[in-house]
Amino acid sequence: MAVNTIASRPDDRPPPTVPHRLLPGYPDPAHWWHVPATGQHYLDTGTGDPVLLLHGNPSWSYAWRHLLPVLSPHVRCLAPDLPGLGLSPRPAVAPNAADRYAAQLDHLDALFAHLTGDRQLPAQGWTLVMHDWGGPLGIAWALRRPGVVARLVVLNTIGFRWPPGYRLPVYLKWIRDFAPVAALAHLTNAFPRAALRAGVVHPLRAAERRASLLPYARRSDRRTVVEYVRSIPHSDDDPAWRLLEPPDGHSSSLAALPVFIGWGMRDPVFTPLVLDEWTRRFPQARVHRYADAGHFVMEDAADELGRHIRDFLLGRVRR
Repeated sequence: MAVNTIASRPDDRPPPTVPHRLLPGYPDPAHWWHVPATGQHYLDTGTGDPVLLLHGNPSWSYAWRHLLPVLSPHVRCLAPDLPGLGLSPRPAVAPNAADRYAAQLDHLDALFAHLTGDRQLPAQGWTLVMHDWGGPLGIAWALRRPGVVARLVVLNTIGFRWPPGYRLPVYLKWIRDFAPVAALAHLTNAFPRAALRAGVVHPLRAAERRASLLPYARRSDRRTVVEYVRSIPHSDDDPAWRLLEPPDGHSSSLAALPVFIGWGMRDPVFTPLVLDEWTRRFPQARVHRYADAGHFVMEDAADELGRHIRDFLLGRVRR
């Protein structure tokens, strides 16, 4: 399958510069890499089978800092910052949501080509760890690349149309649907600030909260944060959902994969209704529900979640 790599565009903005000393718990710069074709920043740590960790919005690879030390002794962890987020460059914003989704998938293709080519990682046997926006992007990319992904780890995310009865939180609808609200969110950085407080049950330390927000300190670095929210599908007929469906006449290549689901039960966005749909679609999944964790389950349940994912990847059974 041909890879649609992305050339740098003259209006791309460089990534923010964040000193490592301001990122408590984050791997040191020896593990920081960039994709030559796109400039996309990613972490590469550990040895073994490849595990691709896809974060959401407004988070970035800093969100994986608790899991990486637990997983990297056993697997090779590749944790990119999605284009426009974290320490990756700020590309020009595509004119519509469909183009924005396509651009994100093209960046994943470019990352994969770099890792399997320049870095000589295997072209099969990958595990996807997906949170928030990383879920739909990961599922769409796995369907685009049949045979590459061998296992799925699902953490408070979506990979299908919203289940019947689901209601998007009103503050996300306001940003999505009303341009003045979106403009205000961009100006004030309100969405990342609110997400880091409402998305956890146990508050982050001040230094960790500052570190999470550092890539979005400048107004010019926040546009993608708002555009992700603006790209949330409006209805079941939204063309974006088609990326999460196998090609016509084909069954999903993901349906029978081993799946681990780790779910923060106090998530105000991805409610238990969404979890129920995951378990319906993947009845073979190993499921762990974390009663005292919110949207950022990797923050609230870091120790327990890390052990559970490690055991899943190593084929251990722990209930």
